[in-house]
Amino acid sequence: MGTGRLYGAVAAGGFRRYATYRAATAAGVFTNTVFGLILVYGYRALWDERPHLGGWDQSQVVTYVWLGQALLATLAIGGGGVENELMERIRTGDVAIDLYRPADLQLWWLATDLGRAFFQLLGRGVVPFLFGALCFPVYLPRDVGTWIAFLVAVLLAMLVGFGIRYLVALSAFWLMDGMGVTQMAWLAGYFCSGMLLPLNVFPGALGEVVRALPWSSLLQAPAQILLGHADPFGTYLFQGAWAVVLLGAGRLVQSAATRQVVVQGG
Repeated sequence: MGTGRLYGAVAAGGFRRYATYRAATAAGVFTNTVFGLILVYGYRALWDERPHLGGWDQSQVVTYVWLGQALLATLAIGGGGVENELMERIRTGDVAIDLYRPADLQLWWLATDLGRAFFQLLGRGVVPFLFGALCFPVYLPRDVGTWIAFLVAVLLAMLVGFGIRYLVALSAFWLMDGMGVTQMAWLAGYFCSGMLLPLNVFPGALGEVVRALPWSSLLQAPAQILLGHADPFGTYLFQGAWAVVLLGAGRLVQSAATRQVVVQGG
């Protein structure tokens, strides 16, 4: 099997695996919809007081809310990607089996995570977004080109998100318990991706910093394209640069870790 076909099969396997969790998917759709409703009414109250806050009108920020609920599980912003499984395999020593596979460790887990992400986008993301679009006044672009540009940004966001979470998972090579790192990454992801509040409303130096961090590639960057507030090519350059940096860092850390594999707990 060629290399491309191998990783394509791994991604397809990841998609099918998560597709079997039907009850969890249904519960996730319900949860995202409920949280979307809570955020929508909170944001609408804020935008009633501050119209055009951050350069957006109320319909645009409502779209942003439902987009966030669609991408939350897709990009594993609050966790739930393959990093937890990889950390457990490192802790138990099962990662040694992964290293003997005729496949690259990073690319194998990237393919698996992409399969998971595409399923979560279709299985858990579409319904809350459609619910929001049908029940609230939202801003939706009418031209196909904007939607295509948005989807490209989502794909790049998947790469950046995996790059962050892969580094978090590799910390288990040196830590007995990676939960502390995982929780810090989860908090940083929620705050710096714009899940709590759009990054364009952050003032001054704080806003400049959070918008320059890799987490802004996850939600804020695709949203800016969809809402017509960003140049797609400039956004792709920003996301692509962070993807290269993070995946390259993951490659270096992986190399350092696997030169002397320390089995945690066994």
